[in-house]
Amino acid sequence: ATTLSRYADMALTQARAKGGGKFQFFSAEMNQRTVERVELEKSLRVAVSAGQLHVQYQPLVDLQSGAIAGLEALALWQHPTLGPLAAERFMPIAEDSDLSDQIGDWLVRRVCLDMRLWREAGYAELNVAINVSSRQLRDPLLGDKIGAALVAAELTPSQLSLEVMEAVLLHDPAASELALRSLKEMGLSLTLDDFGTGYSSLSNLKRFPFDLVKISAGFIHNVESDADDAALSRSIISMAHNLGIKVVAEGVDTEGQCDFLRRNMCDQIQGRYYAPPLDRLALTTLLREQRRLPSHMLRIVKQQRSLLLVDDEQNIVSALKRLLRRDDYQIFTANSGQEGLDVLALHPVDVIVSDQRMPGIIGADFLRQAKNLYPHTIRIMLSGYTELQSVTDAVNEGAIYKFLTKPWDDDQLRGHIADAFRMKEIADENERLNLEVRTANQELASANRKMEQLLREKQQQITRDEISLNVAREVLQFLPLPVIGLDDQGMVAFVNGAAESLFGRSGAILGNQALYVLPDLFPDSTLALQTGSHQALIEGSWFSVSMYSMGANSASRGSLITLSRVEVHA
Repeated sequence: ATTLSRYADMALTQARAKGGGKFQFFSAEMNQRTVERVELEKSLRVAVSAGQLHVQYQPLVDLQSGAIAGLEALALWQHPTLGPLAAERFMPIAEDSDLSDQIGDWLVRRVCLDMRLWREAGYAELNVAINVSSRQLRDPLLGDKIGAALVAAELTPSQLSLEVMEAVLLHDPAASELALRSLKEMGLSLTLDDFGTGYSSLSNLKRFPFDLVKISAGFIHNVESDADDAALSRSIISMAHNLGIKVVAEGVDTEGQCDFLRRNMCDQIQGRYYAPPLDRLALTTLLREQRRLPSHMLRIVKQQRSLLLVDDEQNIVSALKRLLRRDDYQIFTANSGQEGLDVLALHPVDVIVSDQRMPGIIGADFLRQAKNLYPHTIRIMLSGYTELQSVTDAVNEGAIYKFLTKPWDDDQLRGHIADAFRMKEIADENERLNLEVRTANQELASANRKMEQLLREKQQQITRDEISLNVAREVLQFLPLPVIGLDDQGMVAFVNGAAESLFGRSGAILGNQALYVLPDLFPDSTLALQTGSHQALIEGSWFSVSMYSMGANSASRGSLITLSRVEVHA
């Protein structure tokens, strides 16, 4: 009843908001959704103890080596009647109740146990990322829970990453920053998930100590065909790299998407193009296979020359293929502008040769779109159509590199296409050098970021040490037991209040040799006594003098002397 009431209140709030501040009656659909949500929460409360929750792992693949760089752990609910439910279906319900902490704690323990099994199988360097909810991040015991799970599985913190969605940080930015820095100091890696959706801010990249940023899959889905998505993805990559943060693209399902990311300096990809989410056993098999991305999908690599021929006359396409096959090009063909765009979305292409008069999209418009979507291509028009206005406009806009006429001279056509490839390869070489420079700059920025983090930690440690030292000095100062500190040369470096009262008549003590200003403490007139104790008569009273060598548990050097009054019986 309490749960139903809570969801009814939530639905009522939503209904009032939709009504411009006026109350509306529940619709049958709203009532049904509320009932379904209540039933799912009831089932979810049983799921953990009933063993219905499982973990799947999806690889993150490095675009420089082509190998698996890490894994993301994804919770899966095997519902007894609804079948498998992904985390995005049930975790919002868990967040609205008190279940997210319970599920999060279970996920951490389960992942650590799986990592231990992988380590025993020879995959010790594997890094696994776990999503952290808003409730978990606010839990002051989160670090202790993670630390306990790591110790139980005999793992190091560097093997575990935590993923946080940017919206989670906005609940309490100051508390979030404190929590993330504490987790970072434990040695855990941190990832900002779904960057680019709704709350994205460059200041968040700078403020919080993230090691990785994930571009939302929503931008990657149409990154080859949507100029805005392409521009945003490039901007995110550039911003993150300038701050020394690596970038992962989610939802990479096609070779074309991977090629775009490769060419634009993305560091890692995650998606079905490489592998879907897998259970532990299937993932172990994948690790054993050591499968990598195809070599032409790596970030800095020389590609085979590829050519796209677009003409609605099949005999022209066939003739061109026969002519150009001897030049060892990888040749793709299309019979319309739309088919040409479909080919470009699936395959990397260097040079395009297109007719002008085609059904649907004319050649000039097709090459304009190709330029906007794939600006790295070299575009040639080969046409017998002599109307020049649209062609001239396309040339002036930079959409066409050369305009050639039909019928063509075989040798001249081959020469023009060879020139186009040489121009493309010069541009590729410049881009390759640019990528190498940007990679070096990224690595330098990353190193600087780590050094800044280390410097902050050292400064914080120095501050803590100074506070501890001041506390210790104050404690010693007011201790009723006389205490004297000597440096490694026998000079008095510290005297507390009780010692000053005892030896005050002797004049200045600090900064002088103890052997001369405190002779009563050294009956043999030497500083040979490093440890041990003896009795000395001081100001008419007997004291037990104990000396301790410092440095056994710290970087301190010298000796510490304590005096305690003793009763001497005749």
